[in-house]
Amino acid sequence: MAKLAVDISIGLIGVMCLWLGIFKVAEASGLIASLAKLLAPLFERLMPEIPKGHPAIGSITMNLSANLLGLDNAATPMGLKAMQDMQGLNVEKNIASNAQILFLVLNTSSVTLLPITIFLYRVQMGSAEPTTVFLPIVLATSVSTLVGLLAVAWIQKLKIFDRVVFSYFFGFSLLISSVLYAVQTQPAADMNTFSNLIGNLALFSIIVGILGFGLFKKVTIYDVFIEGAKEGVSVVVKIVPYLVAMLVAIGILRASGVLGFFVEGLTLIFTTIGINTDFVAALPTALMKPFSGSGSRAMMIETMNNYGVDSFPATIAAIVQGSTETTFYVLAVYFGSVGIQQVRHAIFCGLLADFAGIVTAILLGYWFFY
Repeated sequence: MAKLAVDISIGLIGVMCLWLGIFKVAEASGLIASLAKLLAPLFERLMPEIPKGHPAIGSITMNLSANLLGLDNAATPMGLKAMQDMQGLNVEKNIASNAQILFLVLNTSSVTLLPITIFLYRVQMGSAEPTTVFLPIVLATSVSTLVGLLAVAWIQKLKIFDRVVFSYFFGFSLLISSVLYAVQTQPAADMNTFSNLIGNLALFSIIVGILGFGLFKKVTIYDVFIEGAKEGVSVVVKIVPYLVAMLVAIGILRASGVLGFFVEGLTLIFTTIGINTDFVAALPTALMKPFSGSGSRAMMIETMNNYGVDSFPATIAAIVQGSTETTFYVLAVYFGSVGIQQVRHAIFCGLLADFAGIVTAILLGYWFFY
């Protein structure tokens, strides 16, 4: 398992350098800033306690725009700045404000349209069609984000039927409905092929779009790309110890029979109530996800290694991994950075979004691949 962890990490270097270089061009060209401007009117209404034009709105939209593009390295510092900006408006410094809770839930629900990391691991584990999980992940993360947002809106009594908010919701719903319609028109046997096609087209279009936007903005693409690509090596080196530790621990659980006993117990429970149990082997990834990002990633890799990267359980695990973020980790980092001790309804809404995303991921896995 330790050897597997190092092999995977070394294999990630090239692709990680490629994508971090491309994303650096997106930052330098102002593409993220443009997305932030597009989202700003929405968050001015969802977070009424933040004055119009306050720096917090810019930080929030920059963070969420980075998440949309899968820019984890850029999203985290922007998210910490957003939390600090909102803390400046917070009257009770040790209690999370409504705006901070909504922002945290949107981060934990993993609102992303480009699950590059999942593709990278599937490529490294030898998947024949690494992007075939693209559409299921996008749909699952959309559901988790929507559920999290609606839960917060209900508790905080936000006016989500405001004309501007409704326009954003309508546009988003139209996009998701169009995707679902396109999928539904495909024969059942061709769904995964269709998802793979859309995933590859999306990746290629995003690469061309980012580079084209960089050219339009007169960015020195080669130099900026190299600057971002250099980060790829350091990112991979940093994850090696964590991946080794987690995979060895999970390997011990597998070899000792504990993990198998756990899966067999869940299988018995679901069989008793008449539910198909082919997805159960992916549940360790789902159960680990709210607590540890590295742990759930290791569980996903272990499932790929044990069952085969393109097997049904491994595919479900990949969709689950991309459906939500690590709730307790994000909560600890973001709230801890500003000294918040009372999180109010943040955990409930975050875990509700996680649950919705995971259930949707499993159902979509059956729809697309079973």
